[in-house]
Amino acid sequence: MEKLGLNEANSNPLTPLNFLERTATVYGNCKSIVYNDTVYTWAETQDRCLRLASALYSLGISRRDVVSVLAPNVPAMYEMHFGVPMSGAVLNTINTRLDARTVSVLLHHSESKLIFCDILYLPLLHDAIRLLPPSHKPPQIIPIEDPYEINVPKHPYSLTYEKLIESGDSQFKWIRPNSELDPIVLNYTSGTTSAPKGVVHCHRGIFITTFDSLVSWSVPTEPVYLWTLPMFHANGWTFPWGMAVVGGTNICIRHFNASRIFSAIHDHKVTHMCGAPVVLNMLCNAPHSMRKPLPGPVNVMTAASSPPAEVLKQTEAMGFQVSHGYGLTETGGIVMSCAWKSEWNKFAASERARLKARQGVHTPSMVKINVVDEYTGKSVAKDGISSGEIVVKGACVMLGYLKDEKATKAAIKDGWFYTGDVGVVHPDGYVEIKDRSKDVIISGGENISSVEVECMLYSHPVVNEAAVVARPDKFWGETPCAFVSLVEGIHSGTKPTEKEMIDWCRERMPHYMVPKTVVFKEELPKTSTGKIQKYVLRNLAKEMGPPKISRL
Repeated sequence: MEKLGLNEANSNPLTPLNFLERTATVYGNCKSIVYNDTVYTWAETQDRCLRLASALYSLGISRRDVVSVLAPNVPAMYEMHFGVPMSGAVLNTINTRLDARTVSVLLHHSESKLIFCDILYLPLLHDAIRLLPPSHKPPQIIPIEDPYEINVPKHPYSLTYEKLIESGDSQFKWIRPNSELDPIVLNYTSGTTSAPKGVVHCHRGIFITTFDSLVSWSVPTEPVYLWTLPMFHANGWTFPWGMAVVGGTNICIRHFNASRIFSAIHDHKVTHMCGAPVVLNMLCNAPHSMRKPLPGPVNVMTAASSPPAEVLKQTEAMGFQVSHGYGLTETGGIVMSCAWKSEWNKFAASERARLKARQGVHTPSMVKINVVDEYTGKSVAKDGISSGEIVVKGACVMLGYLKDEKATKAAIKDGWFYTGDVGVVHPDGYVEIKDRSKDVIISGGENISSVEVECMLYSHPVVNEAAVVARPDKFWGETPCAFVSLVEGIHSGTKPTEKEMIDWCRERMPHYMVPKTVVFKEELPKTSTGKIQKYVLRNLAKEMGPPKISRL
């Protein structure tokens, strides 16, 4: 037995790029991408991805070069998840909601050699390029034109995305990774709590995470998947590759709101979609005149932030089947999910929603997830009360932060990745996030979970969005400050006052947890993935300073 081991037949590097060839064989005549009137089959998608890889190689793109893309969920964005790494390059998807300064910082930090840019985002990119240091060679720009967009500004580029595809060779022998630990994507954190960091994932990690997500969500073959989740958000939680595995149909939409989502579901008979809780909230608050009957079961995976139980309850009442997952940019996709037990189906809708709001247990491929005490490093008690930091280990964890060894060592230590999320473990072993470590409010010595206060606020009939942060207080040190947006269409006479909102909370939660300040806003600041930007709200609360009179 000692002579047995790795050989050339059993040690080929794992990579999600292998999925495409098999899919083109099995599902070649099936729809792969639908965008307005544009429809591709899987055979055509394979052809286009190989042409893209070939053309990039001809342009001088080589192994480990970074190729960026600034685009919404259009077909080109999907194709790049295969075509760019097939050229040997590392794919870097950039958030379209960033400002020019941040885009410039990312291009400089990543040393991007080439950037594909959607036609509508060229002004943003041009502003970003102008902000690059004089010594930095700017990346080559290739615009992605869109025949469905009218009145777009003219551009000076002779080489466009479609012309590049046409120049490529569909028989190109794509560049396989030398090692499964070679980088495949570079993603930047959303910056909800700090400056963005460059997260590097390898072929092996993405391969395993892709299968893990499909298994955890029980995705069947040939689903119809609606792209409400931006592909630039952690590569769409690996579902660009996942849809290839199962021969799914990708319904791409550039912009979306509740009306477009309901229409797309109805018109294309959508079976699956992903989105942050803000998407669920959007559907729940849509006027009945905007809604359309669901053509059948629509499975929704929600993650990115903790979904309030009330939002889950309302979403499922409309007929959506919601699954709840947990992941970070650093884990590449979903690594924890609230695995549903059939025995829970007997409970009332409110109790089912409360159970489903928990993040749950680790997905099959993860080695382990734990919640550890901040001071002792030991596992917290499984009592649903004792809190600690959530730590994870498994193949889905990133290689590290690009050019930031200090941050990598701070996040990955003692064999674990430290998430920065504070959670508890319930007696049944299911984990529930209580807060980001930076979002815990310490008032008069009591730790207050902003998530718990937010969940209560979401149950108010006229609350659309809620976020709770700490406000300085001369007596208590800090107190909860709630930023709230209200549902559309309510009359001014029925809008609650700050005092009425505080009194409503006092009737429903321990008094020390009740917000002492409530600020009404038209809309709360968010990242492109729907996460509320609490650091913006924390700064606003700090600028407000301590209240003149501390409320008990």
